[in-house]
Amino acid sequence: MSRPYTPKVLTANALLEGDVVWLDAQGQWTRRMEQAALIEDEATADLHLLDAHARGHEVVGAYLADARPGPKGPEPTHFREDFRTRGPSNYAHGKQEAQ
Repeated sequence: MSRPYTPKVLTANALLEGDVVWLDAQGQWTRRMEQAALIEDEATADLHLLDAHARGHEVVGAYLADARPGPKGPEPTHFREDFRTRGPSNYAHGKQEAQ
């Protein structure tokens, strides 16, 4: 018996900057997970992933990550994705510098 599908977000790294990005509902890349599209259908998730792989001129390393609905938008369910929402950890820059 297969597992039930859990909601996902599509994430990758921006090709030029290396920033973590998520696909939003308009098909654009955003640097904020809460603005990502929460994909609740497996077939739709697979189509978005195929499209992301075809957009190699924009992003690298695209994959589907488990997520859950939150009050501000999708939230991570795994520590790896939670960590990725905070930006680089080696020194304050990017998302950390803005805070």
